[in-house]
Amino acid sequence: MRTRRFLAAIAAIVLVVTGAASASAEPAKRVFNSMQILFNLSTPDHFCTIGAVGTDKYDRKIAVSAGHCLMDGPGQHYSDRDIPEDIAPVYDRNDTGFGPIGYVRYFKNREGSMTGHPTKDYMIIELVPSVTLSSQGPYLKQTGELEVPDGQPSPNALNPSLNNERLLGAALNNNNELVVSGQLGVWYGRVTNNANGVYQCWAKHQANDSGGPAIWHVPGTEYPGQGNNFQAAGPWAGITKAIILGVPQYVYTSSANILADLRARDAAHPGTYGAGFHVTQNP
Repeated sequence: MRTRRFLAAIAAIVLVVTGAASASAEPAKRVFNSMQILFNLSTPDHFCTIGAVGTDKYDRKIAVSAGHCLMDGPGQHYSDRDIPEDIAPVYDRNDTGFGPIGYVRYFKNREGSMTGHPTKDYMIIELVPSVTLSSQGPYLKQTGELEVPDGQPSPNALNPSLNNERLLGAALNNNNELVVSGQLGVWYGRVTNNANGVYQCWAKHQANDSGGPAIWHVPGTEYPGQGNNFQAAGPWAGITKAIILGVPQYVYTSSANILADLRARDAAHPGTYGAGFHVTQNP
């Protein structure tokens, strides 16, 4: 009897240890470009999209989206300042049971514009430590941040500007193209206009794609199509902004405008959330 009891106790210990090992081996929650995000669980059809994920110079896990996704309420003054309090949770729209994937730390509201602030329409989300960053979205793999050494500086840039704070050309002799991802799948198109770092482009998007990813099409690389399962890779170039009354009607906030404003804000107030942002290299 003692032997049987001893063996039973050993078996129970093995089961507990095995169960713990299995639980620890479960894959961590991935956060990636094109993830649809909610700010209010009671309105699941009102969502925005993540444009890029990575880390800032202070080693915080960061996601970038569009500023116009949020607005100050009556008597509230949270826009255009860092928000260290955990008062604005962000959820994965397709996995709300996980709980918040992060908290809004900064957003620039519309300031009367129907399409968001002209040059600073972005949001910074600090992700919770338990999530895993991924450079690979459903269609787009981001390989870093776009650098344009000979480009015009962003209007938000300090002097001198960094290469990743310079803008794509859009003149007739330029063939710069964006590849974007959203509810319509993956699209690409030529940048036809650059208005202070807001790119006008033929690549399509629709409502709730706001904040979603745009990469630069590296010349000579393959376009997304059936042959490659509509996959594309390239440096992060911006986020989805709005649909305007123009031709083409699709506009995007450049990554240069976002990175330049973050650096300028950090120079004035060290510790700014998102400053020195770099796209993750995690697959």
